[in-house]
Amino acid sequence: MVCPVCGSDEAIILKNKLIKGKNKEIREFLLKCDECGSVYNERISQDNPKPFRLIISEHEDTHKIFIDLFPDEQLAVGDFLMSELGKVKITSLELEGEKRVKKAIARDVKTIWASSEEIPARFGVSIDLHGKVASFKCETERDFKIAVDDILKIDKYVARVHVIKTEERKTTKGYAKAKVIKRVYAKPVKFNHFDYDLTKYIVQAKPLNKHKS
Repeated sequence: MVCPVCGSDEAIILKNKLIKGKNKEIREFLLKCDECGSVYNERISQDNPKPFRLIISEHEDTHKIFIDLFPDEQLAVGDFLMSELGKVKITSLELEGEKRVKKAIARDVKTIWASSEEIPARFGVSIDLHGKVASFKCETERDFKIAVDDILKIDKYVARVHVIKTEERKTTKGYAKAKVIKRVYAKPVKFNHFDYDLTKYIVQAKPLNKHKS
């Protein structure tokens, strides 16, 4: 929206009105230019929202629903959408021919794949037992923080965190929130005090496995 007098694109919205047509929405603006003070009208039109298929992952469960989006809307992996099942995060965009992309215009998308932001975070915990590994799955609040060098208790083990694997990388320093953690790696310590106990958050415990190098 450019001022017709001075060409500036900086303006204050004085009034705006939405006009809904059969296939398009038209929004009319009354604007005042920040540079020269001129008052002018501007009209923007776009296609009405349309339903797009949305598949939401909740750990092992999936839900297939539809979400209304503007066809010209830009979508990208990592974006958040508000669906009838709550807030979700886009994990993949599927085009015709089952092609997966990270960015696309909504009208080109066949299916939006997403993960729920409304459920507890789930992550793995591996305890290195010098040749074998004790493996667990835990569910906590999404903002629960785990830091490298934390002393945690889980089941009968007390261990020090030495690596945190997130959705993007492995780290040997700092901390991460449970909502982005994929797995926590820890090694047993010879004392019994700890920073927190994850035992009550265990949802799955696997038999001891041989360590994989």
